[in-house]
Amino acid sequence: MSFEAIIIGGNFAGLSAAMQLARARRRVLLVDAGAPRNRFSEASHGFLGQDGQTPAAIMREGKRQLSLYPTITIREGKVIRAHSDGDAFIVGTEDGSEERAARIVLATGVSDTLPEIPGLKERWGRSALHCPYCHGFEVGGGKLGVLANHPHSAHSAMMIPDWGATTFFTQALFEPDEEQLVKLTARGVRIERSPIVELLGDGPKLEAVRLADGRVVPLDAVFVAPKTAMASPIAEQLGCAFDDGPFGPIIRIADNKETTVKGVFAAGDAASAMHNATLASASGVLAGVQCHQSLVMQSVA
Repeated sequence: MSFEAIIIGGNFAGLSAAMQLARARRRVLLVDAGAPRNRFSEASHGFLGQDGQTPAAIMREGKRQLSLYPTITIREGKVIRAHSDGDAFIVGTEDGSEERAARIVLATGVSDTLPEIPGLKERWGRSALHCPYCHGFEVGGGKLGVLANHPHSAHSAMMIPDWGATTFFTQALFEPDEEQLVKLTARGVRIERSPIVELLGDGPKLEAVRLADGRVVPLDAVFVAPKTAMASPIAEQLGCAFDDGPFGPIIRIADNKETTVKGVFAAGDAASAMHNATLASASGVLAGVQCHQSLVMQSVA
């Protein structure tokens, strides 16, 4: 067997899992497709010790540090298939190569689907944002909007006034109920029921939004929660079960980060309803530790 564990995905979760296994002197292959979800962001914020660094710079340094460990192998490429083979797994990449390992850690992430509004896609990660804890400070004090595209949007709008004057755009889809209206009013949130039909300004900067009734509303940033889908088919190919998350499916995991398929662990955005760099890294640490411990227990069984 070439490797004891194969980690699929080299963003924060995958790199963190690899570090634990490398430090445990296990033979590990990390395969990274090089298309992380956070590639649209200028900087990663709220990540202790890395605040303000670009995601790409953090990942480069992580891979450099990992490369110093003799039992780690890092490959650029895309995993396109995987299946079980007895008590092991075989993983195939798009270049036709195959590798075998006793364990798999899925750090495959998710892909985002944004509402079909002109001007939104090209501002994603810059002035169209998903997380105030990740990006709110940088747009603090400006005119901020929350674009409603899911039932929890009103709750999100209640948070945003800590960063700036907030308008909640219901998009004529998610009207706040009476209790939500009271809370939004108490937070000073303005309710706008005419839908946003276009984002305006010299992108990726946002200057205003055009509404369906023709009005133009000045805005410096808009928060929107995209719908998510698995960025890779590997979890489904392996037979992992999924749960319905608030924005899309997530891989079902136990407390030890193991999926419903024995020997397959998962970490990061693909296995969590909460998406954040620090949380992804922490889940990767746990997945790496638990993966190592499962290898130890197997050897003494």
